[in-house]
Amino acid sequence: MPLRNLFTPALITIFFGLIFSCQPKYKAIILTNPLLYKKNKSFSKNYLKYWHLKDIEKDSLLGISLERAYTELLKKRKANPVIVAVLDSEVNIKHEGLKNQIWVNPKEIPENGIDDDSNGYIDDIHGWNYIGTQKNDSVVFSSFSYTEVVKKYDSKYKNVTVEELPEDEKTEYENYKRALKRLNKELEERNKNLETYNRIQRKYNKSRTILHKYFPDDTYTQEQLDSIINIVNDEEEKKYISYMKYYLDNDINDTTIALGKKEENKGINQNLNVNHNGKYQSNDDANDINDFPYGNNNVSGTSNFYHGTQMSSVIACNRGHNNVKGIIDTVKIMSLNTFAAGDAYDKDIALAIRYAADNGAKVINMSFGKSFSLHPEWVKEAIIYAESKNVLIVTSAGNDRIDLDNGYDYPNDALGDGIEYADNFLKVGAATYKVDSTLVNRSSNYGKNEVDVFAPGYRINCLTWNGDTTHSGTSHSSAVVSGVAALIFSYYPNLTAAEVKEIIMESGLTIDIIVNKPSFDKKKEKVPFSSLSKSGKIVNAYNALIMADSISKVNKRK
Repeated sequence: MPLRNLFTPALITIFFGLIFSCQPKYKAIILTNPLLYKKNKSFSKNYLKYWHLKDIEKDSLLGISLERAYTELLKKRKANPVIVAVLDSEVNIKHEGLKNQIWVNPKEIPENGIDDDSNGYIDDIHGWNYIGTQKNDSVVFSSFSYTEVVKKYDSKYKNVTVEELPEDEKTEYENYKRALKRLNKELEERNKNLETYNRIQRKYNKSRTILHKYFPDDTYTQEQLDSIINIVNDEEEKKYISYMKYYLDNDINDTTIALGKKEENKGINQNLNVNHNGKYQSNDDANDINDFPYGNNNVSGTSNFYHGTQMSSVIACNRGHNNVKGIIDTVKIMSLNTFAAGDAYDKDIALAIRYAADNGAKVINMSFGKSFSLHPEWVKEAIIYAESKNVLIVTSAGNDRIDLDNGYDYPNDALGDGIEYADNFLKVGAATYKVDSTLVNRSSNYGKNEVDVFAPGYRINCLTWNGDTTHSGTSHSSAVVSGVAALIFSYYPNLTAAEVKEIIMESGLTIDIIVNKPSFDKKKEKVPFSSLSKSGKIVNAYNALIMADSISKVNKRK
């Protein structure tokens, strides 16, 4: 039975307080005065490397205290093998930082063209590609979820009003109208962007024509343009030479303009086109959960997307890598490709969750979300199925600066009524390293009921397809929490998914300060940090392991 069902909130606090205080050797990290750590604004870029793994007491950085946990709690201990499924875009399974952490299906004989384990997936050695891409394919532009909603219901509701409908169709109708509004808004934005590119192209062409008189070979530097603009008398020419100075400074040229126009046209003609088949490459019916098999075993796909590689690296990159350190590199990453340039389909999400649960994953990371869902019941059933298999699902809160308590976000563990139907689902917001008003990453979604906890999600070191970078967002926060969950399962395999969820939420650091509530307003609203998530806390691996140790011992005595 989940811990939250066993105790009232007050008793939970007392219970976990006792757990922390009764440790003979290790004490939990508790911030008695968070404002003491405001000094962290002056840290150098080099010191901030791997900040999300550092410790507030030792480093004055609001990380997850992972390095401290390895040094003080896990030294000389051996981790048990754990599989983490990454539902995401394609993954570079040959990357130097990941190649030894890639899951291999022990029930399949590689590349023999036979479904050796009779699960419907032929040669699913490292997972499955539900998008169906191959290395030389072009980037897949799947439909956005609101496009799919309009596509399905447009003929039914286009020319009717809500007053004409029976009561049981009104929710469906309102969802359609919401999707239609979003679709039209996005189409308007894309067409405006095309107009902007065309306007830039005209100015660029005229600037180049004017400059050709002075530079017949059409090559010039900023310094040369500075010189020529001072001797030109014609004001029109001066204006267009200054345009070219701006274009050079911002790498705007024929190629970048053409690429921008191409991307906008793809969005209009594919992502936002109700007549476009977003699943043309996998050749399945997205509205038929029983239309299977489809896709292929090529989890590296087109090799053009790196989001899945980023998330995998945050969780499991080789900890000896020069520029990126995973949370735990003894786990195995199961790659399940569910999206490319667009939204993930509910069918792909549902089947991928079931695949992960059936093939031994203990944690599923889903660093994505969408504001519409055509078949939420399929995903709900899959989440409940994963719960029956004792699998924890971790997903990102999103980066729209909105209150999810008053919005829409899928996948979710509550559909419409706000009542959670599963105890194995965590939604994570993004935090920075600063213990001040900017603690919450400015783009992060939030919600006292819908977001469970916050975790580092600002300038996180991670891998790209062939290199490394730093990136921000709730995607990375989700991956951090998935890594912490895998760490707990690795050392305490007798814990349930519901227990690990509770441990992560209850063992986090309480930051009792006033922060900026994420929004697009210039004047930021100030609110208590505790009001932005259910737990009101920041994930902390050190505390989580102490709590996991105590609960694991209780379980063994039962």
